[in-house]
Amino acid sequence: MNPPLTCDVAVIGGGIVGAAIARRLGGTSLSTVLVEGRDDVGDGTSKANTAILHTGFDATPGTLESTLVARGYHLLSEYASATGIPVERTSALLVAWDDEQLAALPGLCTKAEKNGYDECELVGPDEVYRRVPDLGPGALGGLTVPGESIICTWTTNLALATDAVNRGVTLLRGRRVVAVDDGSLTFADGSSLRARWVINAAGLGADKIDNLFGYDRFTVTPRRGELLVFDKLARAKVPVIVLPVPSKVGKGVLVSPTIYGNVMLGPTAEDLTDRTATGTSAAGFSFLRSKGADLMPSLLQEEVTATYAGLRAAIDRNDYLISLDASLRYVLVGGIRSTGLTAGMAIAEHVAGLLSPHLDVAPRPDLPAPPRMPNLGEAFTRPYQDAALISADPEYGRVVCFCERVTRGEIRDAYASPIPPADLDGLRRRTRAMNGRCQGFYCGAEVQALVSSRGEASSYGDASSPGDASSRGDVSSRGGASSCGGVSSRGGVSSRGDASSRGDASSRGGAR
Repeated sequence: MNPPLTCDVAVIGGGIVGAAIARRLGGTSLSTVLVEGRDDVGDGTSKANTAILHTGFDATPGTLESTLVARGYHLLSEYASATGIPVERTSALLVAWDDEQLAALPGLCTKAEKNGYDECELVGPDEVYRRVPDLGPGALGGLTVPGESIICTWTTNLALATDAVNRGVTLLRGRRVVAVDDGSLTFADGSSLRARWVINAAGLGADKIDNLFGYDRFTVTPRRGELLVFDKLARAKVPVIVLPVPSKVGKGVLVSPTIYGNVMLGPTAEDLTDRTATGTSAAGFSFLRSKGADLMPSLLQEEVTATYAGLRAAIDRNDYLISLDASLRYVLVGGIRSTGLTAGMAIAEHVAGLLSPHLDVAPRPDLPAPPRMPNLGEAFTRPYQDAALISADPEYGRVVCFCERVTRGEIRDAYASPIPPADLDGLRRRTRAMNGRCQGFYCGAEVQALVSSRGEASSYGDASSPGDASSRGDVSSRGGASSCGGVSSRGGVSSRGDASSRGDASSRGGAR
């Protein structure tokens, strides 16, 4: 039997927050392992959000969330520029549809100023319709938020995880934690990991992991959000993010452009007990269509090309729950709602600060440059449009998925990357393959053949890259597995749980 893996810090959860924490600690002298229970990073809550880079204008002033979202907005904006994560600075417009909502707008402007954001502006109905002519009748006024942007959440998660691996972090996929005993984590496949410190960033499962450490302080309620995705031909109708005036339940139903050139309508907000219930529902669609008829009637005349649902990790408090227990050498990072996309890097910075009295978290001087990620954004040059790139490598001119213009070169690159896809859904998130209006009807067979052959890796180079092992469950750190001791590829893969069908495309995004 192989000896258990040992390390200084184990981070449980390969979503955006967990990957950001692993990246931050991977830049120190500490040996770090990122543990993900699913087959791929970013395959849980992090893939399921409306992908908005938030200014934090509407956060509750004085909360940890407000502080970290504001800080994270700047950190992620800079990181996106350095790594090529696509971001569109669309701005947002809150629209008031009745007198009560109109009366709430000045208070929201004041709240934004308390959160350090002073660029909001109150506007009248004429300006609202000038900015978004296709809105339905009856808008009474609005509040502009110039800094709100759309971003690719899939690329964000993958960039952070790739950066972590490049910095020396060992990534274990398909390792669901089932027991904890004095720093020793036991996984469902029978393997184990011993860590000096454990950080719980498990999202929907954070309360369950917290229970394993002897706590009973919060419960995660899976809150399902369903959305409709409209064809790219509808994009001109929605030049900005159209937000409702927030309520106590959540942000409400929005209409937003996506980084991939579509338009989304949603989400719903339904509290459930089943943490795997990412299926869509007739009631959810009926609700969204009724809201859409009021918000933008003409949008409902456009084709819906995808539907999906995601689960948010709601808890019974109005702030993040981040806590360090020195006696257990344990850090909880729980209650991270949809704002975790924006706040993730700031959360990592905050966690490092909590650990600093106990561990050396000073950055190493020899850190590699951030990875340059493939562009999935519709507003920027894609490989099929780049004549120089195609001339240098014709595979970038051989389109496989015609709806999304995905090339064989991109699929090949995904499988040659430090963290290659473990399945078709993972390939979707890395390339947009089969994410278009035909939902794989035309390209499905060829894409599946490339999945089966791992992008025909044998024809393009060495298939034994560090990423090759990760499809079996483990990714050794780029800095060398020996830094954590005893790394072995066990190949234990946990059940994927919420693998979506094409009709319920939960892998494509989700609830805000």
